[in-house]
Amino acid sequence: MQTALLLRRRSLLAAALLLPLAARAAPPTLPLVEVWKDPSCGCCKDWVAILEQAGFPVRVFETGNNAMRAQLGIPTKLGSCHTARVQGYAIEGHVPVREIQRLLREKPKAIGLTVPGMVVGSPGMDGPAYNGRKNPYSVLLVLPNGETSVYQKYA
Repeated sequence: MQTALLLRRRSLLAAALLLPLAARAAPPTLPLVEVWKDPSCGCCKDWVAILEQAGFPVRVFETGNNAMRAQLGIPTKLGSCHTARVQGYAIEGHVPVREIQRLLREKPKAIGLTVPGMVVGSPGMDGPAYNGRKNPYSVLLVLPNGETSVYQKYA
């Protein structure tokens, strides 16, 4: 009986010591990104693929994005070809993964992020068809009142 109890204690101690290593080995689970887009838009598909490559699980709705953009509070003038939602934030257009990760880390009081229009060189608008062209653009933080501030500039 004593031997069994001693072995059980040793097993529990070993498991307790290995637990932090197991926790470090597991990759963090990224939140689901829901995307509303037109079924025929190729650049939206490319942007979704970039999110997935970064490890985000993605659910796509092929219904267009105007209604969801309005529901999330993104002004029409800041619109693009797709609208996404992640952890309560709106992501409008070709926003780089780096800025989405930053938004989720910093958690500002905001509606979300936007790259208005369809800027050549932004993620999803940077494929071979564009021959390496890149136009400068800004990722804008959309504040609760609908105003914006520059979140990050890309040259």
